[in-house]
Amino acid sequence: MTALPPQRLRIAQLANFVGPVSGGMRQAIERLGEGYVAAGHERILVVPGEHDTMTETDAGIVVTVASPHLPNSAYRMIAQPWRALVALDRFRPTTVEVSDKWTLSPVAGWARRRNIGSILFSHERLDDMLGLWLRRAFGVETAVGALNRRLAQAFDRVVVTSKYASDEFLYTRARLAMVPLGVDLGTFRPDVGTPVDDGLLKLCYVGRLSREKSPHLAVAAAVEAHRRGVPLRMDVYGDGPHRDELAEIAGDVPVVFHGYLPGREEVARAYAAADISLSVCPAETFGLAVLEALACGTPVVTANRGGARELVDETCGEWDRPDAMHLADAIQRMAARPRTETRRAARARAEQFAWSRSVELMLDLHGQLARREPYESKWRDHVRGRLRPRTPKEDRQR
Repeated sequence: MTALPPQRLRIAQLANFVGPVSGGMRQAIERLGEGYVAAGHERILVVPGEHDTMTETDAGIVVTVASPHLPNSAYRMIAQPWRALVALDRFRPTTVEVSDKWTLSPVAGWARRRNIGSILFSHERLDDMLGLWLRRAFGVETAVGALNRRLAQAFDRVVVTSKYASDEFLYTRARLAMVPLGVDLGTFRPDVGTPVDDGLLKLCYVGRLSREKSPHLAVAAAVEAHRRGVPLRMDVYGDGPHRDELAEIAGDVPVVFHGYLPGREEVARAYAAADISLSVCPAETFGLAVLEALACGTPVVTANRGGARELVDETCGEWDRPDAMHLADAIQRMAARPRTETRRAARARAEQFAWSRSVELMLDLHGQLARREPYESKWRDHVRGRLRPRTPKEDRQR
């Protein structure tokens, strides 16, 4: 491919766990990528898929690498990272942005050998996320600490989206950059719906029905509020492996499971029709679902720790300890507040998080890391457009 002028970037984004119905991370990658292209830069996205494909889109080139499904999951993971590196060799990016801490971490070494800037986008906090599954057994914190130290040394920058997310890298000497995510304020807005005034408190949960998102906690909090005599209805939007468990927790409480909503407009209407959105996972590093609810004018009840807590302030939500009893307290406090005032405040809070600002911050970071001469030292073009290392003999001759 031809060289780009210094002011124009060629950005490669790589990620695992990005599928047709995946949520927050996919939204973030797509929005950032669209912003890069809209600003006049080139972009390639490399993700796992059923087959090897390459597609030209309005938002850049999308490459899928044939990858296996993870057990009991809808997600795929690139099991042979060298196949992703082949795509990078052909694209010759000025910088790489990796949204994965597992099989795609070798991209950092690939970039360093070619004198290309590398960014790790930290979408999850592994110590707390794995702790939800393993109950902090088997030395989770020690293993995650070692992994994060290695990642911090491998990548030129680590992007975090909240103070909570940055705490995972406290003792790693990572070169951190804070980039809050954004929300589509045009799609998610208050005028797409309103709660029906029928005497019931309308609660909603929107997200994957999987343990790492804490839907069990949201349903249990609604059940506890109902047990206390709060007349309510809870609408659950999303699908996942634990739907049957959630139905069992709900029992005869009016909790309605609607399944996956395929369109963003439908999601916006679901938020706008609720009095309160429950987004209670204590291990979220940011919380796009929180911003989407707030943008629709719907206040949020969340846990008192995690990235979502940093998005909710006293004007637009409530928070408490991540257990059913305390979150039910928060639901009751939120329900007692003036609806018109809190809905107006919710929208105002969301308006502080436009995607344009996220794109601007990321482009500034990519621009800083691209101010070097790529491919300058130990690597040269192969006759077929791919790269290979020079042999020791070639280096001596040089």
